[in-house]
Amino acid sequence: MRFSEDGSDVLVVGGGIIGLVTAWRSAQRGLRTTVADPEPGGGAAGVAAGMLAAVTELHYGEQALLGLNLASAGRYPAFVAELEEASGQGTGFRTCGTLSVALDSDDRAHLRELHALQQRSGLDSQWLSGRECRRLEPMLAPGVRGGLRADGDHQIDPRRLASALVVACERAGVAFRRAWVERLTVSGGRAAGGVLADGTELAADQVVLAGGSRSGRLPGLPASVAVPVRPVKGQVLRLRIPPVYAPFLSRTVRALVRGSHVYLVPRADGELVVGATTEEMGWDTAVTAGGVYELLRDAHELVPGITELPLTESRAGLRPASPDNAPLLGPARLPGLHLATGHHRNGVLLTPVTGDVMGEVLATGELPEVARPFGPDRFAPSPGAPLSGTSGGTSASGSASASDRTHQEQTV
Repeated sequence: MRFSEDGSDVLVVGGGIIGLVTAWRSAQRGLRTTVADPEPGGGAAGVAAGMLAAVTELHYGEQALLGLNLASAGRYPAFVAELEEASGQGTGFRTCGTLSVALDSDDRAHLRELHALQQRSGLDSQWLSGRECRRLEPMLAPGVRGGLRADGDHQIDPRRLASALVVACERAGVAFRRAWVERLTVSGGRAAGGVLADGTELAADQVVLAGGSRSGRLPGLPASVAVPVRPVKGQVLRLRIPPVYAPFLSRTVRALVRGSHVYLVPRADGELVVGATTEEMGWDTAVTAGGVYELLRDAHELVPGITELPLTESRAGLRPASPDNAPLLGPARLPGLHLATGHHRNGVLLTPVTGDVMGEVLATGELPEVARPFGPDRFAPSPGAPLSGTSGGTSASGSASASDRTHQEQTV
C-alpha cells in the first residue's frame, strides 16, 4: 500500500458537477480538499441538456422535492455570477424561460392537470392557446393544442458549467487525483479516506461520496450505509442551427407528443439539444437506433423544420435515481462519510444548493434546514446493522470493468 504524503480534510469521490461544486464550496470554507476522478468535469456533463426547470419538471408525488428545486433555482443567478468571476469562464446561463406544449387532446388534458398542480403549488405559469404558443415560437407545428409558459425556468450549458467548476476548484486550491477510487477506507469506526486504482491511499478526515449512479457500488461501504441509487439511461441528440435558420427557437421547448416527453434546448451558440429517453437498462450506455428514432420522430412532430438541421452528436448517459427521485444529501450513518448523490433528473438544477449544503455540513457538521428532508437516513437499514463489512460491488467511479468506465454517472 502506498500512502499519500499529506492527508486532506475532505476527499470527494467523483468529479462530476455535484462532486466539483462540493469541492469548490469546501475549499472556500478553508478545508483542504481533494477530488478523486480520472476525468474531472467529464461524465454526464457532456450529456445533460441543462434545463433549470423547477416549474415544468414538477411531477405528482414530488412536492417535497419542489422546495429544494425552487431554492436552488433562486440561487442560480448569484451562483453563476460568482462562478464565472472565479473561473474567468462563461457557463451559457440563459434566462430565456420555457414553453411546454401539447400535441393532441390527450396531451392537452395532461398538461392542463399539470397546470392545476403548479397553481396549487403556488408556481408561476401561464396557460396559452395553441395560437399563442405559435406566436411565441413560430417554428412549432400547426397542430399544437396549447401550452404552459414558465418564464422562471431557464437553462445552462452543463459542459461549460463543469469546465468552469474545474477551473474554480483549481484556483481555490482543490487537489485533483486523476484516478479511480477502488475502495473506501474505514478506520476506528469512521470513514478515513480511499484507495486509488494504483494502490495509493488517500487519507481524509471526511469523505464525500459523489459518484452518481455508481455511488452504492463502492467497496468498503458498511452494510449500515444505504445508497439506493440506480442508473436510469437517457439518450440525447445534438444538432446545429445554421445561421440561415436562426433564430430557430427562442427558449427551451418541452412537449408531450402522444404521451411521450421530448424537449428542445437551443443554445446561444447555435447548438440545439434534443432529449431525452428514459430507460431502465442497468449500466448500458449504448446509443440505439430506436432511441434516436423516437427522439427525432417526436421532435419532428413538434417542430417540423428540425429535419433540415445537421445532426452533430448522439450520446447516452446514466441518471442516478433514488427510490423517491430526490437526492441523498449529508451525513451517512458511518461517521465521517457524507453523501451527495441520487439527483436523478435534477442534478444540474440542484448544483448551487447542493454546493451550499455540502459546504455547510463539511465545515460545521450541521445539515441546513433546506436539506433535512433529503438526508441519507431516510433509506437507512435497521438501527442494529453493523458498521463492519462491505457492501461489495465495484468502485463508485465504475472501475471494475471497461464497460463501467463510461463515466456518465450524473444526471441527463
